[in-house]
Amino acid sequence: MAQKPQTDRKSHNSGDVTIVHLMRHGEVHNPHGILYGRLPDYHLSELGLKMAERVADHLSGRDITHVVSSPLERAQETAAPIAGAHNLEIATDERLIEAENIFQGKTFGVGDGSLRNPGHWKHLTNPFKPSWGEPYIEQVVRMMGALGAARDAARGHEAVCVSHQLPIWVTRSFVERRRLWHDPRNRQCSLASLTTFTYEGDRIVSVGYSEPARDLLPAKLAGKQAKQNKSFGA
Repeated sequence: MAQKPQTDRKSHNSGDVTIVHLMRHGEVHNPHGILYGRLPDYHLSELGLKMAERVADHLSGRDITHVVSSPLERAQETAAPIAGAHNLEIATDERLIEAENIFQGKTFGVGDGSLRNPGHWKHLTNPFKPSWGEPYIEQVVRMMGALGAARDAARGHEAVCVSHQLPIWVTRSFVERRRLWHDPRNRQCSLASLTTFTYEGDRIVSVGYSEPARDLLPAKLAGKQAKQNKSFGA
């Protein structure tokens, strides 16, 4: 179980309990291994669609009154079966979008040229910010704003926000009072996972993590995620 963050901020309507599920989209069709970032026209694969349906089934009995998504196609497609199961329209919040990245549109690896190109080295100087993309703290600010808006829209009920791995992870790290810079291999945020924030009034009192589509993950990813779950005690 994730630690329970505390704040000194006075809660509004402190008797209200609201749950906001921050969901990562499902698997994307990306046969060429492109770092697609915010690029358009990247859609869920057949497996990704199954992941979205699985999470929709998992949440079908929940008191969900608001579904909101990043504007990117893969997130909208992930949100669709959840919204449909609850007879809701999908709202769109630009603040839930993927992190900006200078390597967007490229393959990113040691042997394919992206890291071998000296012109790219200047973007790798500061992993703490990071220097290759949108600063972590800026992601946190926009994501916390989106979470707050979803909480207000579903006050006393539950909301689902569909977003992307890095923004979800740094938001959880911020709430749990961990450093924002990290090793990307250690993120606990698998495809179609739910990072769940429970609010009492305006105050986050607990953070949970679950993987309703875990059995659909490719074997390599499932094994990696199992190690991370053990590390975080989820």
